[in-house]
Amino acid sequence: MVDQANVISASQRASLEAKLKALDDKSGIQFVVATVSSLDGEEIEPYANELFRLWKLGEAKKNNGLLFLIAPKEHKVRFEVGYGLEGTLTDAIGKIIITNAVAPRFKAGDFDGGITRGVDDAITTLTTDSSEWQKPPQLRSEEHSSWIAGLLLLFFLAIFVVMLVSTVRRQGGVGQALVYILMNVLLSGGRGGGGSSFGGSSGGGSSDSGFSGGGGSSGGGGASGSW
Repeated sequence: MVDQANVISASQRASLEAKLKALDDKSGIQFVVATVSSLDGEEIEPYANELFRLWKLGEAKKNNGLLFLIAPKEHKVRFEVGYGLEGTLTDAIGKIIITNAVAPRFKAGDFDGGITRGVDDAITTLTTDSSEWQKPPQLRSEEHSSWIAGLLLLFFLAIFVVMLVSTVRRQGGVGQALVYILMNVLLSGGRGGGGSSFGGSSGGGSSDSGFSGGGGSSGGGGASGSW
């Protein structure tokens, strides 16, 4: 833990360090909390990514590092997530933690409480099989609506295919071939090629704090917020 901005009390620092060490011992996840006195005019996203790479958070093969960066002067906060944890602590979940648990406490001047809640919620997400508890009702509603829309689309496609088959049935081999091709296109289509595009490599050297990680890296995944 690095508290350059000097906003974490001594008692809370000891408690947080114990939690972070326990997480590392149990799972190998290297979770670092850092506050900075200033971002020096830089946006928090590139600043956090550069710091993550400088410290090489997480194991080199697993890239299982996590940085919780707080910039009190600029009223900015960010979770910078290693490649290997992006599927668990997603950008959406990180944003929910910041918006619901962290930012309101920071706005009230409670840095101990905000940092503790951010750490606790992130650890819970990383060590729980399902993160469904993190999703607010509006996210679940959007997913439900998308599911219904998909079913309706399949229903209308099925009707279209049946009508097409009935229309061309009397037209012999050519019509049947066209139907066969169309059905294969419909059944095999719609598969996207999502995923993040990772680039760069972990930075070298060590920070002024003397902190050194295990060689992990981040491609800029994570979530930011302000208060």
